[in-house]
Amino acid sequence: MRHIQAVGYVAVALMASTGLVSAAITEGQRQRIRDSAAVLDEIHNAPDKGIPENLWEKAACVVVIPAVKKGAFVVGGEYGKGVMSCRAGSGWSALSSVMLAKGSVGFQIGGEAVDLVLLVMNERGVKKLLEDKVTLGGEASVAGGPVGRDARALTDLQLKAEMLSWSRSQGVFAGVDLSGGTLKPDRDDNRKLYGRPVSARDILVDKRVTPTPEEAPFMAALGRNVPAESPHRQ
Repeated sequence: MRHIQAVGYVAVALMASTGLVSAAITEGQRQRIRDSAAVLDEIHNAPDKGIPENLWEKAACVVVIPAVKKGAFVVGGEYGKGVMSCRAGSGWSALSSVMLAKGSVGFQIGGEAVDLVLLVMNERGVKKLLEDKVTLGGEASVAGGPVGRDARALTDLQLKAEMLSWSRSQGVFAGVDLSGGTLKPDRDDNRKLYGRPVSARDILVDKRVTPTPEEAPFMAALGRNVPAESPHRQ
């Protein structure tokens, strides 16, 4: 019996080391992944009031930060949490948890609860997000994105931005300027999700982990709504 138990413990340890189990994941993380998936589905169900399709096709990565509460960027120490995935060959990478922290005093978002969506538009933006933290509008250029089916009317600022961002509050979806905020990987949540310490580069670029079962809702939403490969990539 002791031998059988020992073998079982070793198997669990091996599964954790490869990211196949995530016993430490919290219910808050699970709900955040489900909410992020719902945001993607709902935006695509309203194309005339959503993100232009060709921007989805060009994006290198997708970031969703759901249900940021009113005043979260006014009171010190509060922040929004979400998930991020990048294109990986013919599919999408596993998820990296991210945090958007308060920047300058003027960085405020109204509404009772706000969903935030960011598209990383080129490899320069991806590299900057792999750092310990990046200041939006400073170290990485960001602009409020256009809304609707057609993105041909992009401004020069939007065309050159490394990231485009949108907010949704009380049914209103619009581009939002997140300059002054700080975006960084959430190492603690990534450790809980994959059962061991992993960096954003491990997850998003080097593909050293595979999606866990808990990530299935968001991965399915990406598959339904965002093409993994596109001839329109920059």
